[in-house]
Amino acid sequence: MNRKTLVLPAVAGLLTPVLAACGGADSGSKSGDAIVVGTTDRFTTTSDAPAPLDPAYAYDVGTWNILRQTVQTLMAQPKGEGEPVPDAAESCSFTDSGSERYACKLRDGLKFADGDQVTAQDVKYSIERALRIKASSGVSSLLNTIDTIETQGDREVIFHLKTADATFPYKLSTPVAGIINPKDYEKDKLRDGFEVDGSGPYSFHADVSGNAITTATFTKSPNYKGFVKVNNDKVELRSFADADAMGAAIDKGDIDVMTRTMSPAQIQKLDAGGDDKADLVDMPGLEIRYLAFNTNAPSVKSKAVRQAMAQLINRAEVVSKVYGTQAEPLYSLVPATVTGHSNSFFNKYGNPSAAKAKALLTKAGITTPVKLTLHYTTDHYGSATKKEFEVLQKQLNDSGLFDASIQGHPWDTFRPAEQKGQYDVYGMGWFPDFPDADNFLAPFLDKDNFLGSPYSNSTIQRTLIPESRREADRLNAAKSLTEIQDIVAEDVPVLPLWQGKQYVAARDDITGVAYALNSSSTLQLWELGRGVSG
Repeated sequence: MNRKTLVLPAVAGLLTPVLAACGGADSGSKSGDAIVVGTTDRFTTTSDAPAPLDPAYAYDVGTWNILRQTVQTLMAQPKGEGEPVPDAAESCSFTDSGSERYACKLRDGLKFADGDQVTAQDVKYSIERALRIKASSGVSSLLNTIDTIETQGDREVIFHLKTADATFPYKLSTPVAGIINPKDYEKDKLRDGFEVDGSGPYSFHADVSGNAITTATFTKSPNYKGFVKVNNDKVELRSFADADAMGAAIDKGDIDVMTRTMSPAQIQKLDAGGDDKADLVDMPGLEIRYLAFNTNAPSVKSKAVRQAMAQLINRAEVVSKVYGTQAEPLYSLVPATVTGHSNSFFNKYGNPSAAKAKALLTKAGITTPVKLTLHYTTDHYGSATKKEFEVLQKQLNDSGLFDASIQGHPWDTFRPAEQKGQYDVYGMGWFPDFPDADNFLAPFLDKDNFLGSPYSNSTIQRTLIPESRREADRLNAAKSLTEIQDIVAEDVPVLPLWQGKQYVAARDDITGVAYALNSSSTLQLWELGRGVSG
């Protein structure tokens, strides 16, 4: 096993892949077969979420990784990082000086996978549909700066925005802005089940057992026109119960590539050369983990309780005991590598201190120990999540100021319960929709936020977020962004914990592995190919 660490140049505060991966000692399925990719992501339908793959509903990294292969957007995030580039569009740009009018022209001859023509009217229908449905996932909030959409002929789309939004091109690169065929998707109703149709690089078929996808098959679309070069004819995405089962599959040659989520122990083994069947590639990522609060819940309604938790939690200990070199402590919702980051929580609370936490609670008249339950998901962010919450529980309880318990739930029940406000404190992860500080702040703090949080700050919503979005040069947005982060550290509606790297492991005849994930943890299956590299 040869580890490949990507040493990447900084570009606009982010990092760009520059190295292709080499493999190990063995090979997987034979040349010409589908490239088989393993994941521990689970794709299920439930009574609360019967339409997990509808672009108007989907809002997690796993379902978006299916949609990004199949449902085309006007703009797309490039191979490395940087500004979004036209995909379904031939060109897009702001046509005014105030970043409030954005015009796109579609590529000529654009078609859906079934051969139907893609028109400007389809774009308008798709995006207005997402806004009209306003799904409980909160994904439509990404498009909330749109006022009206105008079409001119079959190829021109003009977006009139309510307010200046320099991040709008990024938002048009997300699956909620995906172009769908009106004949396949009803105007006012989500499309239940696992069918997906679009004009992206691949067509899609799901093998389903019960209410879950077992294998998702992506077949290269002959009708695709866009910026992506597709390096394979077919990819299968197989869902595994856990990282150990996925690791056993790559060792046996049943899969060619492992993606999220490998366990910390598995990554350590691969890193140390303990597996001659696969190579490990690590790369910068923008994944963050945090605690979220239902700020209306009695146990954490007092800001002092949330501040005391911020004062007590030792991020460095969580990282060292659970994730090692695979993560770093995080003192803001905005990762350290993103332009606009500020260490607001460290600036306010400094090092962990039980004495300072006690003083906060005493001043607010809070009786200790404060009894609460920390909820986490057992099957969405990897097997280490339970251990992470055990460490957090111990830190809180060892202070004598809290009587904390922990409780795990499968994602298909955890997410709906969280959205309904059933948990006082709960752990979440965030994989950005696009690599800009706005996307680490607005989704949590703006109106109709994706957490369904009752927390609302009028200064953030009415002044600071709009101010930051007026700045096309994101360095100029730093003052507004820092002020938002300082307010979050004061009010603690969320409590950032750590940011992580991301990893892919692959067998020796798979190429393009270094670009299989971008910094937003977007799967780019079209980058994978078959042929010995090294």
